[in-house]
Amino acid sequence: MGQMLEPWAGRTDAPADDVAATPGPATWPSAARAAMPSTAPSMARAATPLPPAPGPSSAPSPARRSAPRPWLRDLWLVVVLAGLVALAWQIGERGWVRPQERLGYWLGVAGASMMALLFLYPLRKYVGWMRRAGPVKGWFWFHLVMGVAGPWLILVHAGFRTGSLNAAVALYSMAIVVASGVVGRFLFVRLSSRVEEALAALAAVHRLLGWSEGAPAPSALHFAGALDERLRAFEARELAGAPRRARDLRQVLLLPMQRRFVLARGRRELQRALAARAAAGGRRADDPARRRRRAERLLEGHVDAVVRVARQRAFARVFALWHVAHLPFIFLLVISALVHVVAVHAY
Repeated sequence: MGQMLEPWAGRTDAPADDVAATPGPATWPSAARAAMPSTAPSMARAATPLPPAPGPSSAPSPARRSAPRPWLRDLWLVVVLAGLVALAWQIGERGWVRPQERLGYWLGVAGASMMALLFLYPLRKYVGWMRRAGPVKGWFWFHLVMGVAGPWLILVHAGFRTGSLNAAVALYSMAIVVASGVVGRFLFVRLSSRVEEALAALAAVHRLLGWSEGAPAPSALHFAGALDERLRAFEARELAGAPRRARDLRQVLLLPMQRRFVLARGRRELQRALAARAAAGGRRADDPARRRRRAERLLEGHVDAVVRVARQRAFARVFALWHVAHLPFIFLLVISALVHVVAVHAY
């Protein structure tokens, strides 16, 4: 995920003298159209015209209706986990399983064994001879199943009750490890994929602006020179350089507010530049209002793309800190579980 900005690819042949000739989406090359993800609403507003009114030809295709929805899979996961916790609670409340009885004892042994098998997944990633032991995806699903089934059996074994301080430490450590593992893993995966989508959208805006490296013509906003330089500086400030925690927190908390100020100042500069062109007699075939709308779409598209990339990368780095809560509690869980097992069999 740690990829920074991809090299800016080719550009459209935008005329050098006016933003009015900037090509619309229908004339983009196929690579530019493919780089604009459908999940970037702000980019769609900035770089594409309004869609036609609904009609027979604009009805969604069956393939689009059947496209997988990641949030729906996550919702099902939450529902399943909540149902398992509720079932374990009911089993404990009704007294169907008691830890001192034979069934409760062996459920605890099975759950502890499954949780011990969880360590095979990190070993598969870091131990040399285990890296060839099957595909990583299969190991991940094994880790996921063991990470759900093992703690659930422990909950059933304990009945949500703790008979000693050590048992309480083990149970609460297990709950924190499971929660941080599930939440951190799935949020991290989602944020990583959204970073790549945001980078692709930003690359598409670069092509529309004519900011490709080695481009012979000026950018599409060359007539507003100060604004063009200001947008480049804004992008460099938010995306370039080594990651810093202070910048990550500012981008997560304050960048949406800063976006409003950047857009307001950019619109004022556009109005002044276009007014100066009109006063100088630089009229074109299309009307000034249409020219202004196209320029504002480029301005908003670039600012929104930069904000989206910056915030998604900052979110991903912040959520990567879930290891801070995950790993220490793993060690605490292992130590308290071993003490609990020794205490049960010794006394």
